Amino acid sequence: MDLVFAAFAVLLFAAVIFMVEGAWLWWTTSHGKGARRIARRLDMMAGRGEGAERISILKQRRYAASPLLDRWLSRVPRLAALDRLLLQSGLGWQVGQFLGGALLLVLVTLAILPGLPIPLLPAALLLALALGAPYGVLLRSRAARLKKIEVQLPEAADFLARALRAGHAFTNVLKMVGEEMPEPIGGEFKATYEEINYGVPMNEALHNLGTRIPLTDLRYLVLAVLIQRESGGNLAELLANIGRLTRARLKLLAQVRVLSAEGRMSAWILGLLPVGMLAISSLTNYGYVSVLWTTPAGQSLLWSALGSTLFGVFWMRNVIRIRI
Repeated sequence: MDLVFAAFAVLLFAAVIFMVEGAWLWWTTSHGKGARRIARRLDMMAGRGEGAERISILKQRRYAASPLLDRWLSRVPRLAALDRLLLQSGLGWQVGQFLGGALLLVLVTLAILPGLPIPLLPAALLLALALGAPYGVLLRSRAARLKKIEVQLPEAADFLARALRAGHAFTNVLKMVGEEMPEPIGGEFKATYEEINYGVPMNEALHNLGTRIPLTDLRYLVLAVLIQRESGGNLAELLANIGRLTRARLKLLAQVRVLSAEGRMSAWILGLLPVGMLAISSLTNYGYVSVLWTTPAGQSLLWSALGSTLFGVFWMRNVIRIRI
């Protein structure tokens, strides 16, 4: 009996030890420091992490979280351009989220319009504004992000040149730029390093960088690296020259914007003046100005004035928009 009890005690002790060891292994593999680091890395690659810009380990970006909606949206070829704009804007939206938000805004506008005591023409303009507002926000976010990257690019090029002169490998230099430079350019270089680290060829990773950041100066940088890899040369000097060229171009662009500030202000005043006068006249003497949208002749004049105003605004925009 004592032998059986001793064997039971030994087996029970071994079972407890194995249970504790198994619980410890489960905890370390699923919730430990290494597991959290791996999960954070995968979330970064899948675009779910916080902080820097993220990339996807998949060849194609997902258009929606739902697999069924993703397959349906991926069959629409026009949405590829929209997905590229979302990627370049850095908003972190998927195509399905963007289209759902735009559709919701239109439905809310359609639900509110019947209860508003406004004429047909202002209602149509409000509906058109609801239709174009999401796309306008997307383009504005993209332009602001690209402008910020353009300002950061000379410093990044100088950083690359200094690190290469110090003897670092180009892949490690990309990682250093991603960690040391602020967002958004730091996240883009870090994403390029992650692509190379996960097995993407360097040429393809650099081309992806140029796709995500459609700036001429950045494409010069990418072409310099690709040509140097094929033909050789002093890459550090090339990058330093690109940094100086970009900085000089930005300085000239700032001078041009100062000289064209008067023209931009005139375009804003001349474009908003008819709309403002129409709104003031509607509030002060509605019966007088309502002839413009209550009679056929007035509607023709109103459409002609709207077309002429839009034509003048776009013409002035082309005149004062000097590309350098």
